[in-house]
Amino acid sequence: MNIKKNISRENIADSINAEFGFSRKECLDIVNDIIEIIINGLNQNGIVKIHNFGTFKLKRKTSRIGRNPKTKEEFLIEDRNVILFKASKNILKFINKNENNEKIS
Repeated sequence: MNIKKNISRENIADSINAEFGFSRKECLDIVNDIIEIIINGLNQNGIVKIHNFGTFKLKRKTSRIGRNPKTKEEFLIEDRNVILFKASKNILKFINKNENNEKIS
């Protein structure tokens, strides 16, 4: 698989197709189902843990005053939900082990 800065659902589906030989539509359905499961889990529980991958967590940020860095104009940033991701120890070990071998950009 080529290393890209942005990966689309289609890129992931193409990789699954190349690895396992499922039809492209089945692979895209799998990718969409996984993303939907993560979103539904966050909506229902506020947290989704994927063993040996990481944890997605929903966090509520309160409103605050922001500033446009160019114009210095202040404005209100509304309350909002943000998604945090914390990689598992296995993923971090893998990334740090390969950091010395090749640079991932």
